[in-house]
Amino acid sequence: MLDIAEELHRWVEQGRDFAVATVVAVGGSAPRQPGAALAVDADGTVIGSVSGGCVEGAVYELCQQALEDGESVLERFGYSDDDAFAVGLTCGGVIDILVTPVRAGDPVRTVFTAALEAAAQGQAAALARIVSGPGELVGRALVVRPEDPSGHGGFGAHPELDRTIAAEAGAFLDAGRTGTLEIGEQGSRCGAPLTVLVESSVPPPRMIVFGAIDFASALVRIGKFLGYRVTVCDARPVFATEARFPEADEIVVEWPHTYLERTEVDARTVLCVLTHDAKFDVPLLRLALRLPVAYVGAMGSRRTHLDRNERLREVGVTELELARLRSPIGLDLGARTPEETALSIAAEIVAARRGGSGVSLTGAHTPIHHDGTSVPARRIGSVA
Repeated sequence: MLDIAEELHRWVEQGRDFAVATVVAVGGSAPRQPGAALAVDADGTVIGSVSGGCVEGAVYELCQQALEDGESVLERFGYSDDDAFAVGLTCGGVIDILVTPVRAGDPVRTVFTAALEAAAQGQAAALARIVSGPGELVGRALVVRPEDPSGHGGFGAHPELDRTIAAEAGAFLDAGRTGTLEIGEQGSRCGAPLTVLVESSVPPPRMIVFGAIDFASALVRIGKFLGYRVTVCDARPVFATEARFPEADEIVVEWPHTYLERTEVDARTVLCVLTHDAKFDVPLLRLALRLPVAYVGAMGSRRTHLDRNERLREVGVTELELARLRSPIGLDLGARTPEETALSIAAEIVAARRGGSGVSLTGAHTPIHHDGTSVPARRIGSVA
């Protein structure tokens, strides 16, 4: 649900009643992952998607029904062998969808409002909802934020349940993950079993592009399209300008390695080194390859790549560290233009993030969708 937080928050501010359908679990080849959502307001306006079109019509009707009767419902959709034209996923997968009404006066509305406001503003928040278990608990929610780890809202059941789910939601938030967990009604293995969906919303990941060249301009645009907060860094002020990079979130005029030393990165950050100049590349990559980031790629010909590797070895970079370097940067698409090259780089970043192979799907026997962001259900008290 937090994937459409900006639009839903506007609905809340406008006082609209709505119902939201959220993907809770998937099996097989499903187009959307847990957390993907579709919402319908009282006037029939629709935002979001749960299946890319396969079951949207049926989910729309469930949302309208939820708005009428005020009841949450968990529904499963899958491919029908008996009737290929029945409501279901023609891709052969199975998805479980939770539909929750969010109307004026509903207790869940204040909880949803807090989560949507944080997500819409790019702040960290985790929304935990009971998706299966005793009927009176299904749809109830709790939101956890870094400054409020005990959570806002609650489930109105055993007090230990709120404490346990708040702690679990905080762990999901720390990892920036979305997924489900199984827990007893009393916060452990005691009581009726519950399934809880935890959705995490965290600030967008960073893409730092070093080298203010034409290829960088195209990469900035596609980085923004993919949802990154993009920084361009170059030591040359004549090139690193807002006029040349109007879509960048930040432009830094500084020696690349100096900037990287002082800026904040994390396990989702991608570093794209497009300078292909040894005086910039070597000190920058020496540092970059030792940081806990998601991706480090460097532009240059194969000759440049071999020369750069030797220079890096000379300054103490190990073979294990060198193995992290994507160079020459990007996938083999036969790219020539800056836009094509940016697409090649972006494709490699996505493949690295999602665990894709980068090969053509035609004739391949690899999964179409790779689960790189969600976590499977697990039981409290078990070893994950």
